[in-house]
Amino acid sequence: QVQLVESGRGSVQAGGSLRLSCVVSGIIYPINVWGWYRQATGKQRELVAGITGGGTISHADSVKSLFVISADKSKNTAYLQMNSLKPDDTADYYCKVNYYGDYNKDTGDFGSWGQGTQVTVAS
Repeated sequence: QVQLVESGRGSVQAGGSLRLSCVVSGIIYPINVWGWYRQATGKQRELVAGITGGGTISHADSVKSLFVISADKSKNTAYLQMNSLKPDDTADYYCKVNYYGDYNKDTGDFGSWGQGTQVTVAS
């Protein structure tokens, strides 16, 4: 069973930095896409950044040049370096991976999710 474990949760002051990690285990196929999402209270979950197995990277406009996604395929680990954090960045952050055969018949979704890690930015 594929499992994702995020770490790096924390509370910081505005302008601070945090680094989130996502370790994937139990997967036998290469990961095609790593994604970091976030969900603030009362809001929909949104894509923050993504990186493909080939290294193509994208970031949401709201975090471009502030957040950096990376992945170490040898460790099955993705990272999200968050700099110059703002109170609006306060949210639960989730890691998601897509890979061959990742359809979940229970949820009807593709990919596997982590349990989420909380980030709080104080003004």
